[in-house]
Amino acid sequence: MNLPNKLTVARAIAVPFFIICFMKGLYPAALVIFVAASFTDFLDGHIARSQNLVTNFGKIMDPLADKILVYSALCLFIENKTISAWMLIIILAREFAVAGMRTVAASEGRVLAAGMSGKIKTVLQMIAVILILLAHCLPDIPQIMVAGYAIFIASLVMTVYSGAEYVYKNRDVFSM
Repeated sequence: MNLPNKLTVARAIAVPFFIICFMKGLYPAALVIFVAASFTDFLDGHIARSQNLVTNFGKIMDPLADKILVYSALCLFIENKTISAWMLIIILAREFAVAGMRTVAASEGRVLAAGMSGKIKTVLQMIAVILILLAHCLPDIPQIMVAGYAIFIASLVMTVYSGAEYVYKNRDVFSM
């Protein structure tokens, strides 16, 4: 297993530790774990592309590890009433639609590439989660939560936009 894939696996392994720390109210530890895991997303992609280490495992597991990390945080935020469930429902609906389209395309031997707007969506989600976690660490500075929430709303807008863009660009999948 190459280094980028090891970083991806490490990101997935970090998730239970992040969840445990958050649920026990150890917000600084949860923040450190989330930031470190998020950084591995940047790092594994950079290394894989720059050293020509892109693998099928990485193509599948990298975005999956991202989703597990971010959506775990969002579920925790729903539980402690930081965000509303409908927000995660919008995100999941987009993900299921994209996954469904990719499955249909794959059954025809076609690969649907991720678009830049989807990558921006993921980055916005990670930044929002980091700020919201930081706000849990520093509750006396409410501006941090406001900023985190605003970026999360921006990520929701990007979620809808990137989903619509993905469906439009790949609409021929529906005629397969």
